[in-house]
Order: sequence, then structure tokens, then C-alpha cells
Amino acid sequence: MLNENNTNRRQFIRNTGLASLAILAGNKALLANTPLINKIGVQLFSVPKMLTQDFDAALNMLSSIGFKEIEMYGPYPFSTELAKKYWSSVTPQLGFDGSGYFGHNESEVIQIMKSHGFTIPSMHTDIDTLQKNMGALADAANKIGAKYVVLPSLPDDHRKTLDDYKRSADEFNKIGAEALKNGIRFAYHNHGYGLVHKDGKMPLDIILDGTDPKLVFLELDLYWTTAGGANPIELLKKHSGRYKMMHVKDMKQKVHFSGDGGDASQWIALFPFMTSAGDGILDLSNIIKTANRIDSAYGDRNLVCACEPMESYM
Repeated sequence: MLNENNTNRRQFIRNTGLASLAILAGNKALLANTPLINKIGVQLFSVPKMLTQDFDAALNMLSSIGFKEIEMYGPYPFSTELAKKYWSSVTPQLGFDGSGYFGHNESEVIQIMKSHGFTIPSMHTDIDTLQKNMGALADAANKIGAKYVVLPSLPDDHRKTLDDYKRSADEFNKIGAEALKNGIRFAYHNHGYGLVHKDGKMPLDIILDGTDPKLVFLELDLYWTTAGGANPIELLKKHSGRYKMMHVKDMKQKVHFSGDGGDASQWIALFPFMTSAGDGILDLSNIIKTANRIDSAYGDRNLVCACEPMESYM
């Protein structure tokens, strides 16, 4: 939690405008003067237990902290049966079962979000729903106000070989085209894998080189990108204009996956090194400044920052 005597932490908060993060960590002072981020959001997967227990009360807590935007996660009522079945299989290990609309219907969710002053710029979903239920997904996104539908990770069988990544790139183009046709945008959140070179190629580059920049966008996770051995600033510069969202996390010390980041056991091993934004070793201020500068250069103010606190499953 926040150390009131941590000068670097307080300076980061002042410089970036992440006052909501400070409060979440126990600091009640609003320290933002010239914020780099006008609105900061929270990924709802950060507080799933609270949302499952009392959806409205949890959102009220997030609103009182100062969050302005929400990134939702599925499955949703319109998600495919395969997606729902998979979620049911993993929730016993997670310790919670809520997701999507948390037992509410779409109209109720929209009303509750509005009552707390939230906007919802993005929604996480799954590959099967993106492939088979884009119509229903886009309809929900448009009603909720979400501009982006995001794939949080590629299933294991879509990324075993470089050819798998090529096929995934082709599939992403199809999904992106269908999303655009339905008035929304498709983005991919890389979970730290695909950053280790194989046969002289970085798998993530295969996806980026093989996809249309007008159809496929990206969400940058600062922690997992660093854990995968890549530099967030270099990725932002190399793929200018494609990163539209960011998960802001920090790292206690520089750590990397034991392998290529391709399995959950490697992620779990690094959870203890995750810490609240501004309390670790990542140069968050410079990263966000770079993202804003590139975003501005493209005349496209779409940078959405979703915070995932260290206490990820509250």
C-alpha cells in the first residue's frame, strides 16, 4: 500500500494525474496538477469478488475513489456457450464466479453505470464470441458506449508455432473488419507471451505485420510486456498509432518469465512482484508521455488507461 513518505511515488502521482490510484492505495489527497491522463479507468477484473457480492456498492466505491471509466470483462449473456462453459470450468480455481453483467440485464447495467458517472470505452471478450457472435457483441458495445472490443489473450492452441501466429493474424483481420462493419473497433491485449524470438522472429511482430492497422489495434499491458522481455516504449514507437489502450501496473523489481510466458504457471510465479502504479521500477511517467505524444501525432485521442491494482482479486 502507499507509503506517505515515498517521494517518488507522490511525485509520480502529481506528474501523471493518477490521483485515483493514490486514493485506492490509501492516500486521500488529490495531488494532480497537470495530469497526463484526463480520465483513468479500472479493469473490473481487479475487483470481481466485490462486484459479485454487491455490484452497485462496488461501483459506488470505485466512483468515490475517482475512477471515471470502466473496462468490462466477459462472458456476457450474449457470449457463446463455449465461452460460458470455459468460464464455469475455471471459476472454482479463481474463487469467484461473477462476470459480464454480474447478474443484471443490459438495461440495468447501463443505468447503474450512468448513475455512478462511468463511461465504458472498452470490453474484454473471448475469441469464440468475436468469431461467432460479433453482431450481438457489437450491439451491446454500441448500446453501452464501448468503442473497443478486446481479446485479452490468445488461446494456447492459437500460438504454439509461428504458423499459428500467422493464422491468428489472418483471423484478427477478419474480426477487425467485422467489428468495423458493426461500428466498433477490435483490439488485442498481449499477455506477455509472443515476445521471445523464435527462429529469428518475434511472434507479436507476425501479428502486427500481418494485420491491417486500420482494423486491428492493441492494448499494452505494461507489467506483462516487461515480464516478457520487451520494452513498452520501444513497442509504442515501433507500432505508432496502434496502441489505443494501456493497463497501468508496476513492478517491484525487474523480473522476467522463466520461459516464453506461454503458460499460466509462469504468470502466477510473477504475481508477487506486481505492485501499485508509481511504487515500482517501471518508468510509468515516460511511458505515458510517449503514448500521449504518439497518440497526439496521429490526431487520435484514444488512449484509455485501465488500472489493475496489486490486490487484483478483491
